[in-house]
Amino acid sequence: MTNFQKRIFTSIIILPLSFFFIVKGGYLLLSFLLFIFFLGTYELFSTFKKKSTILFLDLILILSLYSIHFLTEDGEIAFFLLLWVIVLCICSDIGGYIFGKIFKWKKLTKISPKKTFSGVLGSFIFSLFSLVLLNNIISQNLTLNFFEVKYFFLAIIFSLVAQVGDLTISYFKRKEQIKDTGKILPGHGGIFDRIDGLMFVIITTVLFYKFNIIP
Repeated sequence: MTNFQKRIFTSIIILPLSFFFIVKGGYLLLSFLLFIFFLGTYELFSTFKKKSTILFLDLILILSLYSIHFLTEDGEIAFFLLLWVIVLCICSDIGGYIFGKIFKWKKLTKISPKKTFSGVLGSFIFSLFSLVLLNNIISQNLTLNFFEVKYFFLAIIFSLVAQVGDLTISYFKRKEQIKDTGKILPGHGGIFDRIDGLMFVIITTVLFYKFNIIP
């Protein structure tokens, strides 16, 4: 089985499972988030040597997990915003991978040699697909319209945050001279390899939500 096939197989299992806990909420979600926290923290201490790096990344992990719990508990609109940004990060990641493989433009940065300008463009374009997907899901919900102009701008902003988050984790991995933060997710690596950009996007979402930028 190739690395790409492993990546697809793992995603088929992980994504529905994650959405299950998010939709169920309550103690099931809390247990799931605690599991991710302990697993992620163990991964950090097993992989990184610098205490400052461990502290920073663990703080980001805690804030992102708290943000997920907050958005699931703060009403229907907050819940749909959470679903949207998760789908957006998935679309952004897929778009970056596809465009990067097809067009192979100039390398973006030495921090992550596989990142290209074509991948950045693909991430932006595919992030907009998330608006269509979520608007169809909540078509009966008249209080939230993802086809408003501001959500197109927000989709680009969140995609940018996801990519910067990805590069941030890559920067710390490069400093430690490691490829992956772990091996628990075949085809992806570790927990932080899978949720790198998502952590930063979810934290940003809560900040935007608190300051009434969204919805």
